Amino acid sequence: MTAVTVKTAEGHYDLEASVRKIGENFLVAIWGGERPHIGAVAVAQPRPSLKDPDRISSTASVFCLLGHKEDDLAKAVAEILAAALNTTVVVTAGMHWDGLDADSIALVLQNSKILVDLILRKTASLSSNTKGE
Repeated sequence: MTAVTVKTAEGHYDLEASVRKIGENFLVAIWGGERPHIGAVAVAQPRPSLKDPDRISSTASVFCLLGHKEDDLAKAVAEILAAALNTTVVVTAGMHWDGLDADSIALVLQNSKILVDLILRKTASLSSNTKGE
């Protein structure tokens, strides 16, 4: 199994992810901040879009640990990746910065979008390098 690590480099509220291909599926761990941890886990599966059955969408289930708020981020990332990669994706997410205000949270979310783009670029190389795993 091959794994890669990607990291945003925005200078504030950067996120890091480890991406591992397991068979045809992907396991993604996202962390950041002063106390990285596992705060939420999302599992997403691809499915035909409800609006256009010719397109691939996804659906996800999420488990959020008590007192954590990473569930929305984990779910969004898992759904985007499952639809884009047309495979099952598990995402764990856990990041913490003290005293975040609304603007800071918006920056974390923006960094998560950048991280997803980095993951999609890297998964292309994982897919081509790990056929048959």
